[in-house]
Amino acid sequence: MSFSYDNFVAHPGLLGAIQHLARTLRGRFDENPRLARLLSAHQKWLLTQMAMGLSAEQRAHGFTVAQLREVVTSTGVASRNTVQNYLDQLEIYRYLEKANRSAATRPKRYRATQISEQGIFNWYLANLSAIDGMDHGNRAATLMAYPEIVVHAQPTAARACLADKHWVEPPARVGLFQWVEAGGLVMDEIVTRVRDTENERIDIGYVDVRALAATFMMSRTHLQRLLNKAAEQGSVGWIDETPRSAMWLSRDFLGEYCGWQARKLTHVEDAFFEAKSLLRDQVNVAR
Repeated sequence: MSFSYDNFVAHPGLLGAIQHLARTLRGRFDENPRLARLLSAHQKWLLTQMAMGLSAEQRAHGFTVAQLREVVTSTGVASRNTVQNYLDQLEIYRYLEKANRSAATRPKRYRATQISEQGIFNWYLANLSAIDGMDHGNRAATLMAYPEIVVHAQPTAARACLADKHWVEPPARVGLFQWVEAGGLVMDEIVTRVRDTENERIDIGYVDVRALAATFMMSRTHLQRLLNKAAEQGSVGWIDETPRSAMWLSRDFLGEYCGWQARKLTHVEDAFFEAKSLLRDQVNVAR
C-alpha cells in the first residue's frame, strides 16, 4: 500500500508513526549526538539530506560545492557562503571526505564517509518503519534485505523535499522550533509525551528545562526563551501558568506539526517505491 499526502493526514495512526519516529531518532541521538544534531535544525536538515543525496548520486566521483549550491540556493534555504561553510564543517567532523585527494585538483569533490552513509541509512529505515506501523507494511524489512534501495531513494526524497515549498517553509508555529539549533529534538520530546488528544490543551507533564537543555547541548536560557515564544503563540503553555508546573500542548499545533511531517513521509515513501521499482529488474525485490 502507498499513502498519498491526504491519506497520511487523514490516517488515525499518523501521530503514532511520528511518535515512533521521534523515539527512534532520540535513540540515534544518544548513540551519536553530533550527527543527530545535523538533522535537528531545518536548514541543516535540508543541506545534509541534499549533500548525502549528491554523494549517493555521484558515488566515488564525488560532488562539488557548486552542485550543492545549484540545488539549494535557488530555494532560498542557504546562501553560497553558508553552503561552503557547512561542507567545511562536515569535513572537519569527518562526515564528508575529499574524493580527490590532490590539493592541485580543482574543483574539490566531496563524498560521504562510512559513518554518515550509515547514519542516513538508519534515518531512512526509521522513517519507513514508522510508516509500516500505520498499515503493517514491510517497507523497512525490504530495505534491510536490499539496502541498495536507499542509494536511489534518498536522493529522490531529498530533491522532492527541497522542491516542496510547504516542507521547506514550515508553518510559522512549527518553524519556531524547526529553524533553531536542536529545535527538532525539542519537538520530538514534546510529541512523545502526548498520550491522548481529546482535549484542546493536551497535558504533556512537567518538562525539566534545565535537564532537557543539558541533554540536547543547548543553553537553558535559549530553551526557556524558545518555549516562552511558543507559549505566546498559543502552541504550548503551563497548566498553573508557571514554568514549575506541568505543560500543555495545543491540539491545533500538534495537528499542524503532524501535517507538516506528513509531507516528508510522503516524499520518503514515494521515493522508496520508485527506487524499488527501478531495482526490480536488477534484484529480486519482494513486491
